[in-house]
Amino acid sequence: MNKEDRWVLIIGGSSGLGLATARKFVSHGFGVVVVHRDRKTDMEKIQTQFDEISQTANGFYSFNADAINPQKRIEITRKIIEFVGKGKISALVHSLAKGNLKPMYAEDANTLVNQDFHLTMDAMAINLYDWVKELVGQNLFSREARIVAYTSEGNAKAWKNYAAVSAAKAALEAIVRNVALEFAHLGITANCIQAGVTDTKSLRMIPDSDVLKEQALARNPHKRLTTPEDVANAAYLLALPEAKWITGTVIKVDGGESLQ
Repeated sequence: MNKEDRWVLIIGGSSGLGLATARKFVSHGFGVVVVHRDRKTDMEKIQTQFDEISQTANGFYSFNADAINPQKRIEITRKIIEFVGKGKISALVHSLAKGNLKPMYAEDANTLVNQDFHLTMDAMAINLYDWVKELVGQNLFSREARIVAYTSEGNAKAWKNYAAVSAAKAALEAIVRNVALEFAHLGITANCIQAGVTDTKSLRMIPDSDVLKEQALARNPHKRLTTPEDVANAAYLLALPEAKWITGTVIKVDGGESLQ
């Protein structure tokens, strides 16, 4: 990748895995564009973190906008073209966590309905393809661009309240495999990173997340949870020239947590 191509677009980068990924790429000289959706009450803390990152970045831009909205996606893409100039996007990282965490059955709580599945899968799976299609259409990807999407062990396991997200993760992985196949002629690679249980804001929103953490600690041979930095390190490794022959797969970054 040429120096002018060293831009990373992170969809969902204001906390957790996405924010750690932004920090990692900035530390290696990449310019970073973050698209996130957060409340005004949270923006003071988020902006402080962004300001800290931007001090050492070779370009840093953030958009507090709905990455799922088609019109917003077009508007943001136009802005990105202005910011990067002759540069290109060398990596697209999808870290969007927007899903319904409801049970399928409960006597005293709201349960999942058809629309909950649609909204979750649109945000956490199909949205990746929307961004890939937009960037390809605008000729914004570099020749050897890398696409990385974050998935979880819930892609194949059943956790209570996680059905909609689980379905989205499975769909995300299918989309990534097909992106790897159908955009290979453009030099694009696409992979999923399956992170171990990571103590993030998104995890804490899952009912009984403390139980998931306890189980992960018991299973993990290193006896610790995965950190956002562990996952960001793997995303960066996939962006290196030496990783150009890795595509269409799911890479586990969990310290062996899923071995047992």
